[in-house]
Amino acid sequence: MRLRNKPWAKELIAAHPAYILVRPETIKGHWQTRFETEQPLRIEIGSGKGQFIVEMAKALPQFNFIAVEVQEAAIAMILKKQVAAQLPNLQLLYANGADLGDYFAPDEVAQIYLNFSDPWPKTRHEKRRLTYQSFLRQYQTILQPQGKLAFKTDNLGLFEYSLVSLSQFGLILDFVSLDLHHDPRVTFNIETEYETKFATKGQPIYQLKAHFK
Repeated sequence: MRLRNKPWAKELIAAHPAYILVRPETIKGHWQTRFETEQPLRIEIGSGKGQFIVEMAKALPQFNFIAVEVQEAAIAMILKKQVAAQLPNLQLLYANGADLGDYFAPDEVAQIYLNFSDPWPKTRHEKRRLTYQSFLRQYQTILQPQGKLAFKTDNLGLFEYSLVSLSQFGLILDFVSLDLHHDPRVTFNIETEYETKFATKGQPIYQLKAHFK
């Protein structure tokens, strides 16, 4: 969902280079230098307004997190949260998630989160879905051996497509839930803005977790 432009976004981004990168090619392979402590690196592709990634960084200080977002207004809203929280294990990347290989070195990432990605329901747009094989190939490259992928959505069509796509690519499915918020197996779950909105309306939330061989 495209957000309205924020007149203050560019100025805020320019004022806080310690928290956000706009030329990520310069840090490829050296992301750990952006954090106070070297820890397993987890990234969220398409972080929206940042509720999930900020709360994850707060809840799991033993991991380093990167919010990847292409919309200036959205990344600026995450940055505003980070300026207030000053979390030592959170960095922001203002860039297109379709070019991950340009920003991360092979084996640099431990886990990838895909939350409520655009479903691109038309068949001709299949290649834009973040669980399409070309994206999975990028994830496999930047993830460490046995690297993990976690995916949440409210869109059943995209979820079913993703199950098939991941399985055909050779990923091992570790967890599948057709109703995350009522699944007794779930003991920890940080919600996104969309997740809270849809769950409040009674819509089921779908989740899968998988890893590359």
